[in-house]
Amino acid sequence: MLIDGRAILEVANANDFAVPAFNISDWAMGKGVFEISEERGAPLIVAIHPDEVSHVGHDLLPALVQRAHRSSVPVAIHWDHGGSYEQMLTAIQTGFTSVMIDGSLLPFEENVALTRRVVEAAHAVGVSVEGELGTIGKLDEHAEEGVAMSDIAYTVPAEAVEFVERTGVDSLAVAIGTAHGLYPKHVKPELRLDLLGELKELLPIPLVLHGGSGNPDEEIGQAVKRGINKINISSDIKVVYHQTMRRVLQDQGLREPNEIQPACVAAMKEVAAQKIELFDAAGKASLY
Repeated sequence: MLIDGRAILEVANANDFAVPAFNISDWAMGKGVFEISEERGAPLIVAIHPDEVSHVGHDLLPALVQRAHRSSVPVAIHWDHGGSYEQMLTAIQTGFTSVMIDGSLLPFEENVALTRRVVEAAHAVGVSVEGELGTIGKLDEHAEEGVAMSDIAYTVPAEAVEFVERTGVDSLAVAIGTAHGLYPKHVKPELRLDLLGELKELLPIPLVLHGGSGNPDEEIGQAVKRGINKINISSDIKVVYHQTMRRVLQDQGLREPNEIQPACVAAMKEVAAQKIELFDAAGKASLY
């Protein structure tokens, strides 16, 4: 069942769980996250970042849309971290049912103006919009450009209230201490759960957590209990997918995808299943 992001997250917000947004970068990964979500009866957000869009191409979208229509669980297809109004128009025209416009590195007023413009265009055609306020840390070259752990700007509650009121976003990605990428051994991740609680009390819309790879499960579980309704998972599933592929390809005799990729997808599904359980999303498809 293909739905928009607002519809999928409203149920999560009302029932205190988080929907996993799994970033995919090829069809095999997409097929895997559909399968594990259906096996666990969990709602699914298929997320694709602009870098991933440039890799898979726009022609993959019709296949994802068709697969979502056939799915036994609710599915939203989400453009992750859109960087411009023009990108958002492309996403809408291509078939995404949810978009994220990331103006978090802009001054507050510019972020408001850009996000509001995207909301007006997306809502006109039934597409939901996620905004972001505050900056998520950067741990590697695949994260937000120019942002390091020490540069995290935590979401300010009063600004968040104003931002939501002025933009009309359907969900908000908040900065409470996570970072994109995988944490080095010397870095100890720690979420500001007190700040999350304050934001949840003030904001009626679903809240989103980016950059949670490597955070302790107990901490992520607490974030869900305190009001996070969508969590992006990218590095965690990509690492195990490609590590398994490297191991399989050590057998020089393998050349067929059906010999190489099943083990990679199975390893990825195992990690995805653990996230579904951690987010308390298993079985929640029955609520839709």
